[in-house]
Amino acid sequence: MKFLKKMKNKIILLVASVLFLTACSSRKETVDKPNIVLFLVDDMGWQDTSVPFWDRKTPFNNRYHTPNMERLAKQGMKFTQAYATPVCSPTRISLITGMNAARHRVTNWTLEKNASNDAKDNELQFPQWNVNGISPVQGIENTIYATPLPEILKRRGYSTIHVGKAHFGAMGTPGEDPENLGFDINIAGHAAGAPKSYLGSENFGNDKSNKEIWAVPGLNKYYGKDIFLTEALTEEAIKAVDKSIKSKNPFFLYMSHYAVHTPIYGDKRFLQKYLDADLDQTEAKYASMVEGVDKSLGDIMDYLDEKNIADNTIILFMSDNGGLSAHARGGEPHTHNKPLASGKGSFYEGGIRKPMIVKWSKKVQPATSTDSYVIIEDFFPTILEIAGVKSFKTVQHIDGQSFLPILNSQPKKNKQSRPLFWHYPNKWGAHGPGIGTGSAVRLGDWKLIYFHKTRTLELYNIKEDIQESDNLATTRKGKLEELATVLTDYLKSIDAQMPLDKFTRKQVPYPNEIIVN
Repeated sequence: MKFLKKMKNKIILLVASVLFLTACSSRKETVDKPNIVLFLVDDMGWQDTSVPFWDRKTPFNNRYHTPNMERLAKQGMKFTQAYATPVCSPTRISLITGMNAARHRVTNWTLEKNASNDAKDNELQFPQWNVNGISPVQGIENTIYATPLPEILKRRGYSTIHVGKAHFGAMGTPGEDPENLGFDINIAGHAAGAPKSYLGSENFGNDKSNKEIWAVPGLNKYYGKDIFLTEALTEEAIKAVDKSIKSKNPFFLYMSHYAVHTPIYGDKRFLQKYLDADLDQTEAKYASMVEGVDKSLGDIMDYLDEKNIADNTIILFMSDNGGLSAHARGGEPHTHNKPLASGKGSFYEGGIRKPMIVKWSKKVQPATSTDSYVIIEDFFPTILEIAGVKSFKTVQHIDGQSFLPILNSQPKKNKQSRPLFWHYPNKWGAHGPGIGTGSAVRLGDWKLIYFHKTRTLELYNIKEDIQESDNLATTRKGKLEELATVLTDYLKSIDAQMPLDKFTRKQVPYPNEIIVN
């Protein structure tokens, strides 16, 4: 009996030791993983910052006051040629799935179930795109079934936190709720892509008797208070991260601001300085919203410093599409992103080129800049590689390519000869330069835009003509044919949706067919 008792005690001790060592090993594995902050701004243009993303400062860089973006740039790397899609939902779906918009088919903005937000057109009939956004489960109509980025990170030990604008799926579908997409916590995210109000004093658009579709969910503790939405979201984000730190898990914070999307409200913490500078009242309000986002970035950076985790936290700063310029702004429309042409909704650079900064202590050389181009779907494989996820399975094809070699100052290892693609077989509704139904490709310094409705092609050398003012389609026939073939081959290879001509009842031709005809 004594022998059996001794053996039993030894076995218990052995099992306890194994469990302890396993726990320690598991904890070490997660502790060694870097924390990740993905800071996404809504509708922020390439020029909406005091950080120049060109070879010189511009009047717009002098207009805005964003000291924390400057601080981040000094500590990290600027990407001067970072791209998203022309409008919001396609970008967000590409980010969370790693797919190009032409492949996932969430090509316009989403809101109500099974309802398309395409504007009416007399000549084109638009395809039945995935109006319900992303779904983590099969069988949901009009969705892209995909394995979401936060779900993979969650499986690998990350605390996953969503704060702010979601806009991943339509109302009444699984993708409406970020917690269905792998986020442990969802703060204020739902189907809508804009807030009814930015003010706590207005309950962020919530009314007890008649809740609006656009009203920001949650945040009840701030109702009736004198606080701007950007600040409230930041406070909640820091509280959520604090809990994650106490749990000893690495965290993925998706800090997704509603700002600077319409409605344009003045953030009174910063508004007066822009009014004193004699800015148009609407533009002064817009600038104050930009600075509010900058303050949020600074608050999060300060928090990371205070907790002594800044060195083990990577910050990725990005925006979801070009700066709004077609409507709702002060001053002359289509001029708010100069020298880039046009703005949100456009295939021109003003609609798709974004401010991007990455900071990662001891990994990314401070105060550096790269002109290697990247696109929004590249964030998916990059973040997984940063998190040490070397092998993973998804139900979807991944189009994005990791830009970690660029961060490691090895741009030659990043395939800069690869083409980037945009596809928008839809109609946004606003009018202006480059705003319309079409497709585009960027290859090296060259960019081709194909407008479906007019059956026209435009060719630009972006390196020499950042304003896209000199259309070389008639003088560089060889380059035109080359890019038209690249774009056509890609669209065919993934069976990209194309609109129909209402008069002929035929699909609009591919770009290389335009040249042949």
